[in-house]
Amino acid sequence: MPIVTLTTDFGHSDYYVGAMKGAILRVAPTAQLIDISHQIPPQDILAAAFTLRHAACEFPPGTTHLAVVDPGVGTQRRPLAFKADDQTWVGPDNGLFSFILDRAEGPIHEIDREDLCAPQQSSTFHGRDIFAPIAAHLCDGLDLSEIGPAIPNPIRLNEIAPRKSPDQIEGQIIHVDRFGNLVSNITASDIEPWESALRIRFGPHSLSKIKKAYADVATEEPLALIGSANFLEISVNGGNAAQRFGLDRRAPIIIEKIP
Repeated sequence: MPIVTLTTDFGHSDYYVGAMKGAILRVAPTAQLIDISHQIPPQDILAAAFTLRHAACEFPPGTTHLAVVDPGVGTQRRPLAFKADDQTWVGPDNGLFSFILDRAEGPIHEIDREDLCAPQQSSTFHGRDIFAPIAAHLCDGLDLSEIGPAIPNPIRLNEIAPRKSPDQIEGQIIHVDRFGNLVSNITASDIEPWESALRIRFGPHSLSKIKKAYADVATEEPLALIGSANFLEISVNGGNAAQRFGLDRRAPIIIEKIP
């Protein structure tokens, strides 16, 4: 039974998610539809990209991932499909796949098959009329080469990669989870060479050690650790780091090498 996941900013109070699922099942009635999240903040491409990176990798080979967070719907932005990690990815070319594109297996294709899409297309709901039927055809066995031409230079978000110099890494907070943990775009491998001699600066605050677990510090004490997403996080044991430090996404976080 082929798996199709859905990630959107549509929420659950409107008909949008149900309409997309119906469009998929109309083409691929045996598809198993799995919701990754429909609670992405509206038009928040970075949040969707982060969610896809960390949830989609847990699915088996052959999964088709359909993602629609699409503030440019109805414009000239391209609809895309490609393979990466032995899975298929379908959605708008707006940076949504920034964490995935470096692992693409083969070309990135622009979707250009009107005959496979809805006969009447809304300029405001490509999720239902273009992306859902294309995802369904792909999960049902259609080859990627048949959906449209290969394209160069898909859009990538600037926020996903920190800037590095010999003695400093300049990153930023890219995610705040429901516990208030501040997740940066700095990976464990980025800081591994410096782990025994570094300073982490965020706002007017700083920390000098990477801990293994929240309980390595006293309750209500701050700490830095490598979280389950393999990114450096600023946390508070039993508390909320975002509220404690007044920081949110895109706040800078600096790693300095101590001589």
